[in-house]
Amino acid sequence: MKSKKLSEQIIKTFRSNGFILSEPDVLLDSEYIIQRSGENFRKSMLTFENEDGKVMCLRPDLTVASCIKFLEKKSKSKIYYSGQAYRRSDKKGSDLINDQLGIEILGSKNQLQDDFKVIKTILNSAKKIKSKKIKIKVSDIGLFKKLINSLDMPERWKLRLIRHFWRPTYFDELLDRLDKNSDIDSDTFDTDKKRFYEMKKMDQNKIVAGRSISEILKRFDKKIKDPRSFSEGKQIAKIIRSFLKINCKLTSLDEKLLDFAKKNNLKKNIFKEFKSIKNLKKLNQEIFFITNFGRNIEYYTGLVFEIFAGKKEIARGGRYDDLLKSLGAKKNIPAVGAAINLNNI
Repeated sequence: MKSKKLSEQIIKTFRSNGFILSEPDVLLDSEYIIQRSGENFRKSMLTFENEDGKVMCLRPDLTVASCIKFLEKKSKSKIYYSGQAYRRSDKKGSDLINDQLGIEILGSKNQLQDDFKVIKTILNSAKKIKSKKIKIKVSDIGLFKKLINSLDMPERWKLRLIRHFWRPTYFDELLDRLDKNSDIDSDTFDTDKKRFYEMKKMDQNKIVAGRSISEILKRFDKKIKDPRSFSEGKQIAKIIRSFLKINCKLTSLDEKLLDFAKKNNLKKNIFKEFKSIKNLKKLNQEIFFITNFGRNIEYYTGLVFEIFAGKKEIARGGRYDDLLKSLGAKKNIPAVGAAINLNNI
């Protein structure tokens, strides 16, 4: 760690808020992570073969490592960790080794309370160790999903946009195609349909990229039965782009969302359920809400946030209710967490 004294200050704050130390494994089965979480981790992982020829990796993410340990019944549900994550990055000058201190509430029983608990604990830690002005950016991935599911378009387009929201470049390409009412070509569709019938003969419980074969087939079945014609893409793409431009102080969010719904002929109460975001007003801290934010990590499902000191991001976190199931749990287990990046302090 960069500074033992600094770490001790943060850990003291974690402990005083009821978090218990957990030490997730440093070495993980790389194929297990790729199979369960998808290909997004592959390019960032540092891998090697052990003496048995098994491909292992240094943990690329402490949240994922903590979840794996939790599922193996080796950790408590309200934990903190102190350790290093090892990841390659496309960003020039990025650190290969990231020193982190983080907290997780695995099996979160009260979303409103636990979301607030995590961000407040991280914020209090940040204020103790940085003298520069603290800024917070927040969003909620659930808002985007709510919008997409409310729009009148084929199911295959809804699934596609939600699935690829975390990939901004490809997502923009999808919006361009939606704008031009350009769906997949017939050859690609026929190939996918052939693959669909091949997968029906496979073990339905087999896991591929975090989903069982039966789940993949259920989703794809909706796609191939969906009507191919669709003429409202241009207007829907316009609505989505307009939504992703919302950027305001948290205190103005209610007004902004109501105005957005009114202008686009949406139900007034479409965003009323998102209490975790509105609950952050109790922090008595200037917070900026940005819809086009927090999309770079695939497993977030709800509240996402980043804390800055000056121009440096020193902490980030969010809610990830689907991750534990993708790692092997029998059902979704609500969870929320965050980490402080000591490399930026």
